[in-house]
Amino acid sequence: MKQNIIVIIPSYKVARHIANVILDIPQYVKNIIVVDDKCPEESGKVAELLNDLRVAVIYHIENKGVGGAVISGYRKALELGADIVVKIDGDGQMDINYLQQLIQPILDGKADYTKGNRFTDFKALAKMPKIRLFGNSGLSFLVKAASGYWTIMDPTNGYTAISRHAIENLELDKIAQRYFFESDMLIHLNIENAVVVDIPISAKYGDEKSSLSITRTLFGFPPKLFKGLLRRVFFKYFIYDFNMISIYLIFGVPFLLFGLCFGLYHWIIASESNSTPVGTVMLAVLPIILGIQFLLQAIQIDMNNIPKKKD
Repeated sequence: MKQNIIVIIPSYKVARHIANVILDIPQYVKNIIVVDDKCPEESGKVAELLNDLRVAVIYHIENKGVGGAVISGYRKALELGADIVVKIDGDGQMDINYLQQLIQPILDGKADYTKGNRFTDFKALAKMPKIRLFGNSGLSFLVKAASGYWTIMDPTNGYTAISRHAIENLELDKIAQRYFFESDMLIHLNIENAVVVDIPISAKYGDEKSSLSITRTLFGFPPKLFKGLLRRVFFKYFIYDFNMISIYLIFGVPFLLFGLCFGLYHWIIASESNSTPVGTVMLAVLPIILGIQFLLQAIQIDMNNIPKKKD
C-alpha cells in the first residue's frame, strides 16, 4: 500500500490486552504509536517488550484522558509522515478486521474522517445493555444537532480514521481532551467542512467496563454540546459564511425570546387580575410562532448543508 497508514493506541489500564491488539495489526500499517496515558499498569512498557519495530511509545507524565492521548498520537503521526491515521483502543474491543473498510473511503477520496457505527448490527444491539442503548440513541441526536452531521449514529464510537489533511486543518489544542473528545472532534470537523462517513461494524463487549459514566453523560454532555453548537453556528454562518440560516437565526431567536418573555410576564399579571386583552395575547403568540418557524427553516437548511465531496 502506497499510503502511509499509522495506527495510534491510547493506553490506560489495558496491559492485559494491548499485546494482542498490536500483534493483530496488519503489516501494511507502517507505524504503531502507543500513547501510555500515565497508565498505572505500564501499558507502554508491555508494548515495547514485543520488539515490533513499528511500535513507538509516547509516555504522558500526567493522565490527559483519551482525547489528550489521541492528540499526542496525531502530532507524532504527522511527524512520521502519516497519510491516514487510525485510532483504536487498547482493550481489544475493536475488531481489526474492519481497519481496511475504515480507511477505504479516505483512500478513495470520498471522506476525510470515518468512524465505526455499531447501530447497524442488530444482533449486537440486542446484547447491549438497554440503558446504554437508549442513552446512546439520545446522545446521537444531540450530537447530530451540535455537530451538523445529521446522518451519523453512535457518536462516541472511538474506532476512527482521519486523513492527514483533516488533522492539519484542526486546531488540536482546542479539542476536548477527555470524555467529550469524540463529540467535540465532530463539531470541529464540521467547522472545517470535513466529510465524515459512518462505517458499519459489529460491536464487541468483553469484561471491560465502559469509562463513559451515565451520570457524567447525562449532566456533562448537554452543556458542552450546546456550547459546541453555538461555536459551530457562529463560525460557519457568521464568520466563514453568511446565508439564509444567518438571517433566520438573527430574526428567529429574538422573536422567540421576546414572545416567551412577554407572554410569561403578562401571564403572571393575568393570574392576579384574571383578564388579558386579546391584543396582548396575540403580541406574545405571534413572535413565538414566527420565531419557531424561522428556527425550523434554519434547521432544515443546516440538515441539507452536511459537508460532501464534490463530484
